[in-house]
This record gives sequence, C-alpha cells and structure tokens, in this order.
Amino acid sequence: MECDEKLVRFRQAHLNPFNKQPGQGQHDQEAGDDLSCRDSLLGLSHGDPGFQCSERVMDLGLAEDHFSRPVGLFLASDIQQLRQAIEECKQVILELPEHSERQKDAVVRLIHLRLKLQELKDPNEDEPNIRVLLEHRFYKEKSKSVKQTCDKCNAIIWGLIQTWYTCTGCYYRCHSKCLNLITKPCVRSKVSHQAEYELSICPETGLDSQDYRCAECRAPISLRGVPSEARQCDYTGLYYCGNCHWNDLAVIPARVIHNWDFEPRKVSRCSMRYLALMVSRPVLKLREINPLLFNYVEELVEIRKLRQDILLMKPYFITCKEAMEARLLLQDRQHFVENDEMYSLQDLVDIQAGRLSCSLTEIHTLFAKHIKLDCEVGLGG
Repeated sequence: MECDEKLVRFRQAHLNPFNKQPGQGQHDQEAGDDLSCRDSLLGLSHGDPGFQCSERVMDLGLAEDHFSRPVGLFLASDIQQLRQAIEECKQVILELPEHSERQKDAVVRLIHLRLKLQELKDPNEDEPNIRVLLEHRFYKEKSKSVKQTCDKCNAIIWGLIQTWYTCTGCYYRCHSKCLNLITKPCVRSKVSHQAEYELSICPETGLDSQDYRCAECRAPISLRGVPSEARQCDYTGLYYCGNCHWNDLAVIPARVIHNWDFEPRKVSRCSMRYLALMVSRPVLKLREINPLLFNYVEELVEIRKLRQDILLMKPYFITCKEAMEARLLLQDRQHFVENDEMYSLQDLVDIQAGRLSCSLTEIHTLFAKHIKLDCEVGLGG
C-alpha cells in the first residue's frame, strides 16, 4: 500500500506534458500570451503601473524568431498589427512616469516599430544603379547615414531602409518609389540648350492665370491656404504649392542687374536648382542690359579695366612656350581671358563682396611679372 502511494506521487510529479486534458494546454498558452505578449513587444516589464493587456498582439518579428515566415513574405495584416502596436506603445509612453527608464525604453521601442512599418511599406528590393527619366540621369545612392529630403513627396529619406536616387545633372533627390511620379524634366537640359536668365523683376501674372493651380505639379492652391498655400517664386513670378516651393533663398539675377540688390529672395525648388546650375555661367552682357550700372558701381569700372589689360597681355602668352606649359591662361574664370563684356552671376556676387577685385589684381600682377621679368620672349624682344 505504501509503495502504491509513492508510485502515485511520483507519477503526479512527473506528468507527461502531452497528457494534459483537452483544452487545458491551449488555455494556459493563451493566458501566458495575454500576460506577456504585449510586454515583450514593447520591451516593458509586467510590473509597470497602469499597463494591462486587453487584446492579444501577435509577434511582429522584432525579436529573433526562427519560426517566422520567410523574409520578404509580408501580409497586409502585418502593417495593421504594426500600426496597432505603435498606437499602444504611444499610449504606454504617456502613462509611464516622466523621464523614467521604462519610458525611455518604450520610446526606443516605438522608434523600432516605426522603422519596421516603413520597411514593410518600402521593401528593400534590388534596384538598378542607373535610371534615366525625363532627361534626369539618376544614380542609386550608397550613403546610408546622410539625412536627405525627397524632392517629390517632401518626406524624409531613411537611407538605412529606403532606396533613393540623385540626378547627376540637377541633383534632384527622391525615393525609388517616387521616380515614376516625377513630371518635371531635368533643368540641366534647359541650362545646356537655353542658358539665359529671366531679366524681369518678379514677372507676376496673377494666380488666376494659373487656374489656381501649382505651376509645377498642378495641385490646387490659394492665397488663403485652402486646400494648399500658394507660395510665390521671386524669380519666375509664378505660384507653387508647399511640395514644390520650400521657401529656399536665392539671389535674383534681375534684381542684381537692375537694382544692384543682392538680398536673397524665396524661390521654388525648380528655380533654386536652375539658378545653382547657372550661377557660374557667363551669360550676362552688362553693357547691353544696363549700361548705367557702370556709372554707379565703381568696382565694375575697376574690374573692366583689369580685364582689358589681361586681354592685352594674352598675345604674349600665346607665343610664349613657357607660359603655355605653365597654363597661365587657364584660370578659374576662363571668360576673363576671352572677353571683357560677359559676366556670371557669381562674378557680380564676388564684386559686391570685394573678393573678385583682389583675385583679379593677383592674376594681373602675375601676368605682368611674367612678361616683364620671366618671359624669355619678352626679354628677347
């Protein structure tokens, strides 16, 4: 009898886990999930105050799981579950004590959840390295740490989890998913085929002439901000929406030429890229556009005199072998040794700042020294 009792106690202490009553294992598992699944998902302990799990949240694959579905096989429900977990995590952050360690852990978990959601929305696929679209030549970027903004959707580019491209011509940046939504051609082609400035100061024609739509993407806009704020570009005079006009500042060529005004004004993204590509191109013939400017800006008269002297020295350098080998005529501003009339916008900016006069005086001195002291042709003559 005593042996039988010991045998019963031994069997009770060593129960086979597969011999549980029907439904008992499922009940225990669900109870354990209800108590711990949300804690493990958000990275919080069971003892956190005000934290109760009312609904079961599936494992989202944030922790290592050797039995999860294969990588790349995502279902629509995953995104819904992530959104639900994000909302719950935000609520937990509000309920936890301010600046506590548990709240900091919850914030970190929230960031991971949002990154995971973004990854599901924009899966990292094998993208081609080069894409040609509307005369843009897009190259896939390798940088993962630089924070950029998409020129198309105006959203942040998360380099760690998103593929993005940059146009080598106009430096237009966008997500890979936004490439096919681009409607504006590359401004590099306009610079190559029609390199000229708008020389009227803010040539406004009125929002009604644009049918109350953005000049670039044609989205509805109005001055009252409904449905979208109308932002004027000081260079073109046209109105744009917030996605096409980021309130970038640029020096306006027309204001410089007519008023010698270098104050930066707000311009659209397209105008900003165009002006950046045009800034060093010598396309401004000041004596034809505004000859009176030389009467009021003394620096322009000084610069013109230095340029004329340099052109007089040029024949000596062409016949001097030593000067040709030293490439003295190849300067940063090549147009200065070709004519004395054409200016770039950068030339005018540097004249106003006092930089161009100093650099051009150094070049003038170098040329004169070579002719008078160093040049064998000049000494022989």
